[in-house]
Amino acid sequence: MPERPKKMERQAGGGILSRFRKRLPLHRAGPPQDNLGEVVKEPERALENCLPNFAGGQHFFEYLLVVSLKKKHSGEDYEPRIIYQFPKRENLLRGQQEEEERLLGAIPLFCFPDGNERAPLTECPRETFSFVLTNVDGSRKIGYCRRLLPAGRGPRLPRVYCIISCIGCFGLFSKILDEVEKRHQISMAIIYPFMQGLREAAFPAPGKTVTLKSFIPDSGTEFISLTRPLDSHLEHVDFRPLMRCLSFEQILQIFASAVLERRIIFLAEGLSTLSQCIHATAALLYPFSWAHTYIPVVPESLLGTVCCPTPFMVGVQMRFRQEVLDSPMEEVLLVNLCEGTFLMSVGDEKDILPPKLQDDILESLGQGIKESQTPAASEQINEHVSRPFVQFFVKTVGHYASYIKREANGQGRFQERAFCKALTSKANRRFVKKFVKTQLFSLFIQEAEKSKNPPADYFQKKILEYEEQKKQKKPKEKTVK
Repeated sequence: MPERPKKMERQAGGGILSRFRKRLPLHRAGPPQDNLGEVVKEPERALENCLPNFAGGQHFFEYLLVVSLKKKHSGEDYEPRIIYQFPKRENLLRGQQEEEERLLGAIPLFCFPDGNERAPLTECPRETFSFVLTNVDGSRKIGYCRRLLPAGRGPRLPRVYCIISCIGCFGLFSKILDEVEKRHQISMAIIYPFMQGLREAAFPAPGKTVTLKSFIPDSGTEFISLTRPLDSHLEHVDFRPLMRCLSFEQILQIFASAVLERRIIFLAEGLSTLSQCIHATAALLYPFSWAHTYIPVVPESLLGTVCCPTPFMVGVQMRFRQEVLDSPMEEVLLVNLCEGTFLMSVGDEKDILPPKLQDDILESLGQGIKESQTPAASEQINEHVSRPFVQFFVKTVGHYASYIKREANGQGRFQERAFCKALTSKANRRFVKKFVKTQLFSLFIQEAEKSKNPPADYFQKKILEYEEQKKQKKPKEKTVK
């Protein structure tokens, strides 16, 4: 069996921060309006998944940044700059300072990815979106953003509140941004104690709640409860925007393209729509994780990413549609979220997945949505949408653990050939033979080879349920005969 890709190979085309080393000036954060104290930099945790699940106990965030537009030293154009930063990072070694400056230099462009479309406005849609930065060591940081127009009269410059974290939990951070925004309308000074309290609190385990006490002038002391969903594998996603933009059949074709690690570009007007739909697409791959270039909203200066020969999943604002169409691209699925159409495709997207399993997914999606016609919570919708895709992986690769043979030292060796031959359906076997060559599967199996026992997660739970159903079904079939 050929040697499996090493973990660092997954970063081909994915080291976004490294691309800024020579291309970006090192923007320093502007002086904060309050004395925010000093916090010693903590070691980075290398993330193994696109948006990992956390058991709890980590810090909520690394930075809160406020990014605004400032006039360039020459000309009338505006550029995004950090005007507020909490906490300040001082007492760092020289190498650490340089890496932090590169990070802080990259963030403003992702907060304002619109290119030259920057000017004072009288109206600006309030948007909540996110971006992901991949460092050269494979670690990923998520930026949770709230863009709005500050209170006032006449033309004003939009502003972005950005929380940088290693944790994928969008619902929770959206609520935190609500609290930051509410405090900023009163005074920047009262943001600090709230964020300090948040930083000192431990990130809760799935299903648990952390309660923060915060004082607001004229309102008194408030208690803010932040609760994680019990089923944490879906806490970073909301499938509703993807379902509003596309049909089930189109979502299935996008899923098929992602499973074979193809190049996928989403086009949309709004930053929120782009980031939510691309995160939803990545979440459909659970329990596997997209390991290649992943940019929910591509800044104008990085549009060249769409010419990258390696796999990628990116979102591009509709104003750059023509630039994308004019780019030399091969084997790309170009999705227009505004019109619900594919502008470009390979042509075989309907034939990648086994026909029977495609029908099962579509039937389950339709039935699940019928059951939730009443205003359902996003968690219910997420479960309805995610379940058939998880079941797809259960039926195709759920038997993987039985084909990891342990050596005397405990190291596992995956028996790929026997694993594929174990599938009785020719269509399933044909698909799996392609899927096992992807980094999605290789990285998953590498982790399984290291671990002596399968992880006690949602996927394993569904595998056990499916195996139990098959055992119960066999005696019934024999009785009928």
